[in-house]
Amino acid sequence: MEKEYDIIIVGTGTAGRTMAGRAESSGLKFAIIDSREYGGTCPLRGCDPKKVLSSASEAVDWNNRLAGKGAGAEKPIKIDWRSLIRFKRTFTEGYPNEVEKMFANMGIDMYHGRAQFENGNTVLVGKDRLKGKYIFLATGSKPRELKIPGEEYVITSEEFMETEELPERIIFIGGGYVSFEFAHIARRTGAEVSILHRSEKPLGTFDSDIVDMLVRASEAAGIKILTNRPVVAVEKGNEEFLVRAGYKTETGPETQVFKADMVVNGAGRVPDIEDLRLENAGVKAGKKGIVVDKHMRTSNPNVYAGGDCTAEGIQLTPVATLQGEVAASNIIDGNEVEASYTGIPSAVFTIPVLASVGSSETKDNKYKVVFRDRSKWSTTRRSGLEFAASKVILDEEKDRIVGAHILGPNAEEAINVFAMAMRLGLRASDLKKMIFTYPTTCSDIRYMF
Repeated sequence: MEKEYDIIIVGTGTAGRTMAGRAESSGLKFAIIDSREYGGTCPLRGCDPKKVLSSASEAVDWNNRLAGKGAGAEKPIKIDWRSLIRFKRTFTEGYPNEVEKMFANMGIDMYHGRAQFENGNTVLVGKDRLKGKYIFLATGSKPRELKIPGEEYVITSEEFMETEELPERIIFIGGGYVSFEFAHIARRTGAEVSILHRSEKPLGTFDSDIVDMLVRASEAAGIKILTNRPVVAVEKGNEEFLVRAGYKTETGPETQVFKADMVVNGAGRVPDIEDLRLENAGVKAGKKGIVVDKHMRTSNPNVYAGGDCTAEGIQLTPVATLQGEVAASNIIDGNEVEASYTGIPSAVFTIPVLASVGSSETKDNKYKVVFRDRSKWSTTRRSGLEFAASKVILDEEKDRIVGAHILGPNAEEAINVFAMAMRLGLRASDLKKMIFTYPTTCSDIRYMF
């Protein structure tokens, strides 16, 4: 079947749904395509269900760290994994049908299958040939391949969240946010958890001083973190897996063997674009994804892209929303809107939470750096936490906040105040004048810099 559309959307995740939201108001004819169930990564197998799991780990940890302090049970409690997974599925199981109903009500034609470009304005989906005046690519990302022997024995974070029962020993490959978040969750089930990271510093995109404190907090919780341990192979034994990791000694390279009942790939994610046949449409892509300009337009002026499949911005749901909005405005209203990535916060949902926005410390000492060890502050102590800190980067000459990094209770909420100040161009002195509810983490902000 051959059909023509004003806009064809490839992908039903955050960026794709944002673009689709303009269907009714624009009066244009839309089509949307996905090779998996409708909804995308975030609500089905990413941040939303992950947060359900991490919320349970927080509740368990609250109980255990406040035992003997007026709350909490005498005997430490653990996550009931089976019931938690059942609860998690109440958020995900019905969502694809809801999305399809929404698109149907908006008059959007839906297709299931992997899209591939035939030429600059045509995509093939199975036996269907779809021509679009404009095409918007929002295919998202997928777990990075490890490319090691025995990779077939390693599961992804998606499979981890569908596991009916967690085993006693779990190894996470890679020291990024995926490994750290799920390691903290798994540890609260009582599992023995290790993270093997290939280089010196885990969580490399976050501030190193704050990460160092999170590593200490993770190790205090019983999570083993080994750096400079690139995994070179995974083998299956009779009742366990053998994970082989390299390391250097004074006499030369050696191999260390770790035993586990489950091995999880936490080595990051890459754009899901390799079989779209972008070359047929003249769409350029690099290692980081599809190349786009500030209007979210690709090298083909009729093809736009947004979300995790692009080379611009960090892989976050709010960024995908932003890029979908920018692309929609430019396709429908003309190329007048540019994407701005100033003041976009991110968080690692560990215990405690690490949250960050903007730059970290600069080597040329251009900015003032204010570091606070907040471990003894009352907002930390009353939560029963032992580790908390903040680092704020200030441009004193311009009276502006350049970056902020927070570890501790409610960090994921407090960081939004710094993000707002940066995005709206507020002065640092303006933020100091703010009156927040007290006592809260936000009321601590004026003492962070």
